[in-house]
Amino acid sequence: MIIVYILIAILIFGVLIFVHELGHFLFAKKFGVAITEFSLGMGPKLISKKGNDGVDYSLRILPIGGFVAMIGEDEESDDPNSFDKKPAWQRFIIVMAGALMNLIVGFIIVFFLTLSKDIYPTTVIAGFSDNSVSNQYLQPGDKIVEIDGTRVHTGSEMSYEITRKGYEPISVTVERNGQKITFDQVSFGTITEQGVVFGRVDFSVFGEEKNFGNVIKHSFFTSKSMVKMVWESLLDLITGRYGVEQVSGPIGVTGAIAEAAKTDAYTLFYMAAVIAINLGIFNLLPIPALDGGTLVFLLIEMISRKRVPKKIEYTIRNIGFALLMALVVFVAFKDVIYLFK
Repeated sequence: MIIVYILIAILIFGVLIFVHELGHFLFAKKFGVAITEFSLGMGPKLISKKGNDGVDYSLRILPIGGFVAMIGEDEESDDPNSFDKKPAWQRFIIVMAGALMNLIVGFIIVFFLTLSKDIYPTTVIAGFSDNSVSNQYLQPGDKIVEIDGTRVHTGSEMSYEITRKGYEPISVTVERNGQKITFDQVSFGTITEQGVVFGRVDFSVFGEEKNFGNVIKHSFFTSKSMVKMVWESLLDLITGRYGVEQVSGPIGVTGAIAEAAKTDAYTLFYMAAVIAINLGIFNLLPIPALDGGTLVFLLIEMISRKRVPKKIEYTIRNIGFALLMALVVFVAFKDVIYLFK
C-alpha cells in the first residue's frame, strides 16, 4: 500500500505543478506570446508531442517542477511575439498567473472541504479538558473575539492563533454577558513537535449548523488562516523559531502527502490545499529565480518606464537560481536522511 500512497502523493504534487504552469501558459497564449514547450517535470524527456499550435507538450522524468518555455523570456529575440516584446503589464500578469492559479485551487479545495461538513466550530467555549490551564481565566459561554490582538471569527481561526502564539501567556478578549473583557496573561497547554513548542487549545467549543452563509464564512476564514500560516511560518523560519529541519522540499512534501493519504480523504485534501497555497505564496516571494523575483524587475520597469538591463537581470537571476538549486539539493538530502530514520 505504501507504493499506492506515494503514487497518490506524486499525482497531487504533479497536479499542483501543472496548475501553476497552466496559469503561465494560458495568459501567455492570451497575450499572443510565442511558446516552444510546455513541460511537466524536469530533466530528460519521457514523452513529448508537438501540438497543432507548434508547442511541444512534454513529460519529463523528475516530478519536481515544470516550465513554460517562451521565446524571449531568457534571451534576446527579434520575434515580434516574443515575451520580451510584450508590454510590461502583460508580462507581469503572465508571471503572476502561476502563483494565483495555485492560490485559487487551494481556496476551491477549502470550499469543498467546508461544504463536506455539517457542523462548523465557533469561538464560543463549551467546556474544558481535564488538564486545562486557560480555565483560570475563561469560562463556558465565553465567546472569544480576539487572540493577542488578532480578531477571530471562526473556530479554525481561533485554533490557529492559539496554536501559534499560545505557547506563552497571551491576551484574550471575550464577550461575556454582553460585555467585552480582556485578560492579558492567559496561559494554555502546550505541545512540542520536532523541537518546536506550540500552544494547545485546552477547551471545546460549540458548533453551528451548515447554511450558505456559514459555508462562505468558514471557507473564507479557513483560507485566510492558511495564507497567514504559510506566511508566518516563513517569518518564523527567518527569525529562527523554526530550524532548517522543519524545511521540506519535494521529497519531504511527497512523504507528508503520503502520510495524509493513509489517514482519510479529508486530511489528504486539506494537505493538498495547504501545499497549493504554500506554492502560490512561496513563488511570489521577491527572490531571484522565483516568479516573485521577476515581478520585482517588472515593477521597477513599470514605475521607472525603463527596463533593468538584461545583463544585470540575467546575472542576478542566475545567481539566485544557483543558490536556490543548492538549497533544493541540501533540503532533498535532509529529507532522504529523515525518511530512513
